[in-house]
Amino acid sequence: MKYRIDDTEYEVVVVKKNNKNTYLRVKDDLKIYVTTSLFASKHYIKTLLDDNVDSIKKMIDQQKKQIKKKDYFYYLGNRYEVFIDEIDGVKFLDDAIFVSDEKVLDKWLKKRVKELFQERLDYNYDRYLEKIPYPKLKIRSMKTRWGVCNIRDNSVTLNEKLIEYSIDKLDYVIIHELSHFIHFNHSKSFWNQVSKYAPNYKQIRRELKD
Repeated sequence: MKYRIDDTEYEVVVVKKNNKNTYLRVKDDLKIYVTTSLFASKHYIKTLLDDNVDSIKKMIDQQKKQIKKKDYFYYLGNRYEVFIDEIDGVKFLDDAIFVSDEKVLDKWLKKRVKELFQERLDYNYDRYLEKIPYPKLKIRSMKTRWGVCNIRDNSVTLNEKLIEYSIDKLDYVIIHELSHFIHFNHSKSFWNQVSKYAPNYKQIRRELKD
């Protein structure tokens, strides 16, 4: 059921129970919830909404005030507006992200970084036809590098800020570091190796420098 207030249409959720009383409320999803008796008709509910439209407006305004804009958040090449709201977990909606507080967002992001970076490392490692060791993944914040290959302990370190960029850029950095297991420097042979699995690496390098 839909109900229009001014120029906005709101969804009405009707919950019928075995009781005589009727209750109106607006939740943080900005839906109007009507709890009423089992025998309440659609006409009765419409009249109830009309009679209480001012109260409903106040409830909607109150819910909107509880959603406070925080900042921008970059994730996989897209920018999202972050809203602090009373919800469980993290919720994406178009170009916005809703979260209960910053600590929850940070915890979710760290977990997502570990999962995604490992997933992309495995994916790109499996693409290699050349024989290279399976590397141990390390993740940390780095100011001047996107990635590091350590041949001595067979590890690849990725900059955690790569989570802000699109998947093709994350994949390029992984391919770059995996290629160092074959060519230890940045020779022509090295870049030929990189181009085998990331043919557009020159464009990606330029974008990462901007």
